[in-house]
Amino acid sequence: MRKSLLSAGPDPSTLRSVACCYIAPPDLLARLAEEGTKEQRDAALRTLAASASMRTRRALIGQLLRDPQTRGAALAFMVTPAGTRRTVYDARHGGQNSLPGTRVRGEDDQPASDDAVNEAFDGAGKTYDFYEQILGRNSIDGQGMEIVSSVHFGTDYDNAFWNGSQMVYGDGSGQLFTVGALTKSLDVIGHELTHGVTQFTAGLEYHTQPGALNESISDVFGSLIKQYSLGQSADQADWLIGEGTLLPELGKALRSMKDPGTAFKWDNQPGHMRDYQDLPDDNDPRHDNGGVHINSGIPNKAFYLAAAAIGGNAWEKAGRVWYTALTERFQPTTDFEQAAKLTVEVAGELFAGGTEQAAVQQAWQDVGVL
Repeated sequence: MRKSLLSAGPDPSTLRSVACCYIAPPDLLARLAEEGTKEQRDAALRTLAASASMRTRRALIGQLLRDPQTRGAALAFMVTPAGTRRTVYDARHGGQNSLPGTRVRGEDDQPASDDAVNEAFDGAGKTYDFYEQILGRNSIDGQGMEIVSSVHFGTDYDNAFWNGSQMVYGDGSGQLFTVGALTKSLDVIGHELTHGVTQFTAGLEYHTQPGALNESISDVFGSLIKQYSLGQSADQADWLIGEGTLLPELGKALRSMKDPGTAFKWDNQPGHMRDYQDLPDDNDPRHDNGGVHINSGIPNKAFYLAAAAIGGNAWEKAGRVWYTALTERFQPTTDFEQAAKLTVEVAGELFAGGTEQAAVQQAWQDVGVL
């Protein structure tokens, strides 16, 4: 039973052109499904099975958005209930067909009695404000798209994700994620919503190096959104993604941008190209779409090194370089070396005569990409 669930799902060739990220890395879920306690195995298998059913919709949206002839159809497919900026719904433990659910809080409403609703609402607002105030971007699509979120998805569902048009949060089972932790983690919210930004801009394919770059971009801006909210400089930040969301015995976070490979019990993220994991690009969650959550540790480390070398608030210079490269230079198939060269180029253009370009260049050299 376990083996069939781990290998089930749609043809991976249909999934390559969409950001289909779930915040819980599939290789971690697969490891828990094989080596965890009975309760952890059950929770991991339940989450893997539920997650697999969501992929086809996101694949369709992503493919349509990248073709000028079908972009209008994609946008029509993504129509969300009317609202001003953000709306939160309660899925009431239903599945994909229940989304978005029952409306519980909109932009001008008072806080709800449900903490998850208010946390999702506040996290969406902080993410919106960061992109608008720091990067001049009008919501996820750049054109004022309403940010729709659904909480209480599934039963004890251990994941959160961007489904191509909205945010979805499970409650956590208490076996993998602490119950209620996913809506409390601003960097998790920023990470997932940034997959939407990537979807509407570079459209990085979700496999191998473009997919790892896609994941890294979401980690970068998830961390920057948290740092901006807390008023932290680069040297004050923890550079952890999802700190405190996992049960303590599993680990301190989902990823460490500063020290890849140290976040949780089975963390195998490399921080240098010499340790790059050339995994099969198939539909086995143990292989993580060719290592998208695993090899993202390399560009993550590069960003951390660049931000630390530049100093100050990481969103002001390093973040602007990465955002400009994402929205103006990256293509769906951009790999690590191309991303490195483009961010170095952008740094020179944005900060001519400064030390920023040299810092970005050195960072990519230090992780073995250049």
